[in-house]
Amino acid sequence: MKVWMSEHIFNHPWETVASAAWRKYPNPITPSVLGTDVIDRKVVNGVLHTHRLVSSQWGFPRWTKPLLGDTNICYASERSEVDPGNRQMVLKTKNLTFYNYITVDETVTYTPHPQDDNKTLLTQEAVVKVYGVPLTHYMEDLLASNISFNAGKGRQAIEWVIDKIDTEVKDLANTAAKTTDELFTTTRRQIDDLTTITKRSMDEIQNAAKKSFEEVHNLTTPPSSSSMPKL
Repeated sequence: MKVWMSEHIFNHPWETVASAAWRKYPNPITPSVLGTDVIDRKVVNGVLHTHRLVSSQWGFPRWTKPLLGDTNICYASERSEVDPGNRQMVLKTKNLTFYNYITVDETVTYTPHPQDDNKTLLTQEAVVKVYGVPLTHYMEDLLASNISFNAGKGRQAIEWVIDKIDTEVKDLANTAAKTTDELFTTTRRQIDDLTTITKRSMDEIQNAAKKSFEEVHNLTTPPSSSSMPKL
């Protein structure tokens, strides 16, 4: 049995890191993880429980193929709990492929840093066991080494997702600002057009009223004596 442990500090609040962890796969930094599928999801007492199937590719040496078989895609079961009230996210992953020969039980926990609330503490632990194959200890060391390497890539992937989220938020803000400006410009143009039309209509009404008044005035005013014919 081989036990591997690690800690890492993210310079981001827990909410940011937890959101990025959900969107971690797929990403260009850890292409070995092909994707995830949600099997079950429910909320119990404010805690989100999720069961996902993780598809990945394991990089075993060629000489292990006669022992383990030629499997291209490996699967793992991931069960997670997200407690936003206590700001804690725990993911427990166990391999399904090669389970008769290899078991890898990994636990990942995201919590606020105890000394800085604007940072997040990541703790990882993996327990590796290999059964019934030659060079057991060597295989366990090899798997632990791969886990350590992939953990470093995984932390980079979290940062990549956070940058992606920041870019999306900025783009959304710019789009919203542009839409607001366009709406303001359109509304202002419509108001100006309405004002112009209203002013034109008022002028036309005023001119028509003035003309009607003059016509009525001419009809009701008696002609002058000079304009009357002499008998």
